[in-house]
Order: sequence, then C-alpha cells, then structure tokens
Amino acid sequence: MNIFLWILQILLAAQFLWHGWIMVFPPAEYVEVMNANLGVGLRYFIGIAELLAVVGLILPGLLRIFTWLLPLTLAGLMIVTASATVHHSLRGETSSAIYTAVLFIIIIFVAYMRWKLKPILPRQTQS
Repeated sequence: MNIFLWILQILLAAQFLWHGWIMVFPPAEYVEVMNANLGVGLRYFIGIAELLAVVGLILPGLLRIFTWLLPLTLAGLMIVTASATVHHSLRGETSSAIYTAVLFIIIIFVAYMRWKLKPILPRQTQS
C-alpha cells in the first residue's frame, strides 16, 4: 500500500506541476483568455500554490522531515480541486469538472491513508 500511495503522490505531483506551470507561465495564446476568466492575481495565486503543493507532496516523505506537511498539502489541494470542480461546473465545462472531481477523490484517498492508516513517520534522531 505504501508503494501505491507513493505512486499516487508522484502522479498528483506531476499533474499539479504541469497545471501550476501553465498557470504561472501560460502560452502566449492563452494569457488573455485565462486573465479574463480568473484575473491575473488569482491565476498566479493558484499556480504558485500548486507548484508549492508539488514540494509538499514529495519532499516531506522523501526526506522524512516535517512529515506533517503532507496531510496539510493534501488538505489544501482538496480546497483547490473542490473549487475548480465548482468553477468548471458553473461554466458548463463538464469534462473539466469530472476531471477535477476525480482528482479530488484521489486526494481524499491519499490524505486519509497518509493521515490515519499509512502515515510517513519522521526520521528518528539519534541521541
């Protein structure tokens, strides 16, 4: 189960790295549309939050320090994906709403498993 959770974390990190990058550094042909739909500030906020989430999904578990950041990162991603699902639903973008809803379910699963059943424990310090 631990390997499966790591695979999900890496896939989530890849997804949010891609999407965060697009939000912060969009292709020139999308900038105007993205800014009209979200505004510049919100677009940057979402992009930077998603890029930071990539770090929170991988580094605490890999280094086994500040492991409490992983569940917090996942909680933040729940807010982002739930908001994105509502946003896409209200705009009639069904496929995007379904995609973000599926991400939300995966994030809930990983969060529950890492918080309650298979937490990554901090590295033991030698005294």
